[in-house]
Amino acid sequence: MQYLLAIDQGTTSSRAMIFDENINVLAIAQKEITSFYPEPGWVEQNGDEIYASVISVIFEALTKADLKMSEISAIGITNQRETTLIWDKITGKPVYFALVWQSRQTEELCEAMRNRHVDEMIKTKTGLIIDPYFSASKIRWILDKIESGQKRAENGELMFGTVDTWLAYRLSGKAIHVTDVSNASRTQLMNINTLKWDEELLALWNIPLAIMPCIKSTAEIYGYTDQSILNASVPLAALVGDQQASLFGQACFEAGDVKNTYGTGCFMLMNIGDQVKLSKNGLLTTVAWQIDKQVSYALEGSVFVAGAAIQWLRDGLRLLEDAPSSEQFAHEVSDNGGVYIVPAFVGLGAPYWDSGARGAIFGLTRGTTRAHLIRATLESLAFQTYDVLKAMESDTGFKIKVLKVDGGASRNNFLMQCQADIMQSRINRALVNETTALGAAFLAGLAVGVYKSIDEIKEKWKNDIEFKSQKSQTEVDVSLTKWRKAVEATRLF
Repeated sequence: MQYLLAIDQGTTSSRAMIFDENINVLAIAQKEITSFYPEPGWVEQNGDEIYASVISVIFEALTKADLKMSEISAIGITNQRETTLIWDKITGKPVYFALVWQSRQTEELCEAMRNRHVDEMIKTKTGLIIDPYFSASKIRWILDKIESGQKRAENGELMFGTVDTWLAYRLSGKAIHVTDVSNASRTQLMNINTLKWDEELLALWNIPLAIMPCIKSTAEIYGYTDQSILNASVPLAALVGDQQASLFGQACFEAGDVKNTYGTGCFMLMNIGDQVKLSKNGLLTTVAWQIDKQVSYALEGSVFVAGAAIQWLRDGLRLLEDAPSSEQFAHEVSDNGGVYIVPAFVGLGAPYWDSGARGAIFGLTRGTTRAHLIRATLESLAFQTYDVLKAMESDTGFKIKVLKVDGGASRNNFLMQCQADIMQSRINRALVNETTALGAAFLAGLAVGVYKSIDEIKEKWKNDIEFKSQKSQTEVDVSLTKWRKAVEATRLF
């Protein structure tokens, strides 16, 4: 039996999972990491804490699985994307805290860039919009913030990396400075057509090429762990952004395959094959992965508030003791009682991209109960997902018959049935819910020969349960009309 270690370094925690070659989960270890909010809208993390948490969960998982590091065939790393670190080339120490993907502290830099009217050029080259979300403005901000940042960067004294690069650098004993195409495509500095750092984009942000990591494919041996760190020299064999890892872990290998992750927000990705397609409906185009010379691209739509809306019911309104009980309350009423909730707490994401929208509740009557509010909140996740899916269908011409789902809220059977009803299609929930870590493990296994092909991986993927629509299109259309009116009202606030 061969074993694969997946490191899943996320926004709120670091996880290590050990799989055997038949994708049985042998051990999971998790450790929360700290986020700092020095000013409104700013989100920062300590790069050294991120690394330390990863070391901690690796050894905890090995202990739980009763394995030695030398028994691991390969390591795959998947990570929170866009989060930006810059460190000193000599000492290996970060020169500033990591700027997390959620952080909005570079909004002024982005606004100045928008005023240069380079939006179309940037979208054509990167598939992205100008937004603080991506790494380019974060690099610029740090170089401006630290003393002599630009000069040190130009002199080759600094190194940049997203979290994958940072972990590979540290785990290898500072031997490798690499990233993969999936993560590089989220920096807004890689041309997704050439898969190389783009000179024009670098010049636009005045970022020296000297600090950038080498771009590699998503599944290959980049280097080995330092024996003095992990007591063994193990191949570092996959680097992949978390949402692309989930797409791979869901076995979405064909053009038109779609997955949706129901987490704090929702992230929907569609495999669009080996050709770049730019969205006309508010979606992003990104590199899904590169295996050998074969590249796959994806369309991506982000819903900002999904599971966070359930947390709001629990912590803000105190309507729930815990998130899972939302399913029970939703079943206590036969419908939403005419209540529609748009959880635009931080604006609306895809396909609207309206940062000015604000959350609202519509249709309240004297008969509205706690159960109606909870049910309407769960339904809002399904409606938002539907909006993104329709944008994807419009961009590609694909008719989506099956949506693969994962993430914490996907365990809510009411929500999944509601999603199937609204979409009028099937919902397949993965047996292994941790599809992000699974995708990293699959890719690492491919790189070292544990799996001979994608077809072999496809055979190992297992479905948990399938949900099918139980409502007529007429019933759904009535609900969708009311949902659209509610969304438009929030945008007029």
